[in-house]
Amino acid sequence: MSTIEEAPPSGRDEASKGERIADWADGRLGIYNFGFLARKVFPEHWSFMFGEIALYSFIILVLTGTWLTLFFDPSMTETVYHGSYVPLQGIPMSKAYASTVDISFEIRGGLFIRQLHHWSALTMIGALCLHTLRHFLTGSFRKPREVNWLIGFVILVLVILEGFLGYSLPDDLLSGTGLRIAEGVTLAIPVVGTYATMFLFGGEYPGQDVIPRFYSLHILLIPGIMLALTVIHLILVFYHKHTQFRGPGRTENNVVGQPLMPHYTAKAGGFFFLVSGVLALTAGIAQINPIWSFGPYRSDQISQGSQPDWYMGFLEGALRAFPAWEWNTPGGYTINFGVLIPAVILPTLMMLVLALWPFLEAWVTGDKDEHHLLDRPRDHPTRTAFGCAFVALYMVLLFGGANDVLAERFHLSLNQITYAVRIGFFLVPVLTYVITRRICLGLQLRDRDKLLHGRETGKIRRLPHGEFVEVHEPLDAGQRYALLAREIRETAPPPAAEHDGVPNPRARKEMLRQRLSRWLYGGQVPHPTPQELRQAHAHLDHTPDGHASPNGHLDTARTGALQPGREPDRERH
Repeated sequence: MSTIEEAPPSGRDEASKGERIADWADGRLGIYNFGFLARKVFPEHWSFMFGEIALYSFIILVLTGTWLTLFFDPSMTETVYHGSYVPLQGIPMSKAYASTVDISFEIRGGLFIRQLHHWSALTMIGALCLHTLRHFLTGSFRKPREVNWLIGFVILVLVILEGFLGYSLPDDLLSGTGLRIAEGVTLAIPVVGTYATMFLFGGEYPGQDVIPRFYSLHILLIPGIMLALTVIHLILVFYHKHTQFRGPGRTENNVVGQPLMPHYTAKAGGFFFLVSGVLALTAGIAQINPIWSFGPYRSDQISQGSQPDWYMGFLEGALRAFPAWEWNTPGGYTINFGVLIPAVILPTLMMLVLALWPFLEAWVTGDKDEHHLLDRPRDHPTRTAFGCAFVALYMVLLFGGANDVLAERFHLSLNQITYAVRIGFFLVPVLTYVITRRICLGLQLRDRDKLLHGRETGKIRRLPHGEFVEVHEPLDAGQRYALLAREIRETAPPPAAEHDGVPNPRARKEMLRQRLSRWLYGGQVPHPTPQELRQAHAHLDHTPDGHASPNGHLDTARTGALQPGREPDRERH
């Protein structure tokens, strides 16, 4: 009689339970189709962290903002303060201001959350500006990423607007000053300015509706649009695959880096906590926006030395520097150019140039190829110089917005600072453009010299005949590849005035395109020819100083290399 013994449960049965759960989820959610995301490759470069910092700051903003909405009262109804902050007791103020003071002093951890929210906003805007600048200088906006560039640009504009709205919500004296400036800028818009102001403030300034309306925009509409655009932006990043800098093994058809799981996820998670910790530390030790020191807003008062957040400083600088020009039209209307040009036209032009640059560059070059390899800033001197000039213009206006503080701190004349800003508005960007372009061309020349003569080692060698030379070390294959991979685009040829006796109807358009092409790509340093590289590498392998002779052969007279039948020179003491 035989018996059958049942085997004890094995680990395989336990594993099958997990498989059944996974199969159940896949049948309803299709999770197996997303397995390829785990092997998504992310290249590594320090400049890619700017976008991550902006994303992580946005997450912290959403979390802290959600907490603040539980205690903030977005009402302009007047009340009398009877809270714990003695200097404000008995003073009439809006409920929005009173609730903000209560968050700071009455609610446990409220001041910390407020400051964490504010510092996160400033960090996000700064990271987005650097992220945009990185994309601009490296040319990652080219096909197929033009749409993603526009999405990122809209996100940047919305973040700046969102910051202004949130800054205005406490209804303190400092934020009210900014609201007054916004009202004046809106009124300066021809035809629709008055109607837009009435709609924005719910009547004559300051009205009773501006804080509730700003609150709805700040916590609902604009964050929702930003969140949707951020998701679309990240989806397009996955779809187009990541850009990467040129290097060995990197082509337009692959990505060299680390997979999403587990390497990149672990690094990104650690970096998120690092950013959160730095922001929390900053919020805990660095005071920002102390509204209890400013007091509630009154339209007949203003704080001396009041300054907006840095991202709005350029707008105030433009307003302070521009002359007070007005034009009274024959119909009895007044156009205030002193506000319209610096606060409406100038920022609009700056934003349009930034948004449309990818399409301008694509039209000038006629380039329809896809680009997944990034340029080094020196590879495109004109683009880099233009970007630096843009930043210089912004910085000049930013300093102009602080002319009263600079005059008080450095004991200077306010009028002299204003005139310096007016001159610098035209002069500093031009000088920055010229200097930056020359620096880029100089770096290209240095790269060419490295290819031909090698890298300077800092070692000085004395030759047998007494000459001192610096030893050069040949570049390795990877370094040579990165330098030789620089794309040099030819300028567009001049258009033909006529064809078979028929005038060219597009001659002017093509002439403009040819001039822009010469401006963008003219004057670049060419790569060494293959013959020059072969000669240079041959000499680098033999000469101690790493320099070649003009005739293309080993220069024994210069290097002191041994000739047949010659004894080495001895040192004399």
